[in-house]
Amino acid sequence: MRKVWSRVILAAVVVSLVGCADGAKLLHEHENGGVVAYPFKGEQGSLLSAFRKEALVIIDKKCGERSYTIVREGETKGRTRVVSLIEGQEEVIEERRWGIQFRCE
Repeated sequence: MRKVWSRVILAAVVVSLVGCADGAKLLHEHENGGVVAYPFKGEQGSLLSAFRKEALVIIDKKCGERSYTIVREGETKGRTRVVSLIEGQEEVIEERRWGIQFRCE
C-alpha cells in the first residue's frame, strides 16, 4: 500500500513541476520581427499547447498595428533538469520547446 501511495505522490509532484515550466518568451528581437519560443508536451503537440496563444500575443504586441508572417517554426533546443523528489529520489525532466520565427509586415 505504501508503494502505491509513493507512486501517486511521485506522479503528482512530476505533473505539478512540469506545469510550472516557463511560458512563451521572445528570444531574439530585431526591428522587423524576432523569434518566440514556448514549451510543449510531446503527446499534446506544439499546436495545441496553451503557450502557443501566449506566443502569438507576444508577436502581436511586437508587430503592433502591422500584420506579421511566420517565416519558420519548429522544435528548438529545450532543457533537461534534475528534480529532487521524496526520499532522496531524483527525476530527470526533459522540456521540449517550439520556436516561431516571424517578420512584421
